[in-house]
Amino acid sequence: MATEETVQLSEAHAPHQASIDAFDSVLSSVKHELVKLRHTHDKHEPEYFRAAKDLSDHDLASFSASDLESVRVGQSAYGLHLFGKVKIPALDNAYIHVRIFGSAKEGTDGSSTDEREYKLHSIHTEEVVKDDGDHVYRAIFGKDDELDWFET
Repeated sequence: MATEETVQLSEAHAPHQASIDAFDSVLSSVKHELVKLRHTHDKHEPEYFRAAKDLSDHDLASFSASDLESVRVGQSAYGLHLFGKVKIPALDNAYIHVRIFGSAKEGTDGSSTDEREYKLHSIHTEEVVKDDGDHVYRAIFGKDDELDWFET
């Protein structure tokens, strides 16, 4: 299993065309899962999406591949791990963090971009426990929030 300790991610940088293409190939899945995630969390912990509480589902998911602003990429024995910061155009200073996995298409070694297929691994949600025991939840991040390794 790929972990933060076993995969060396690049420094955050503007996406190259291959990353934009990878993101574009899973764009509909990202939008669908984001809206689904919001509805799930709104039932139990609406704070995750508090920053976007006034947005419709359509506006929340109104981003395109051109809104992918920053990426970090790492390679493992399993494939390519791409972490991306995506701007939500309908809000100021609002981003989601996505994780995409790229693997070799059947019958190829995956060494070139056209030999890879991508799937959405996860959209980052964060739960922080403060010193006083209070929990803080979020799925909407700011421009200055680091794009770090995440599982969820």
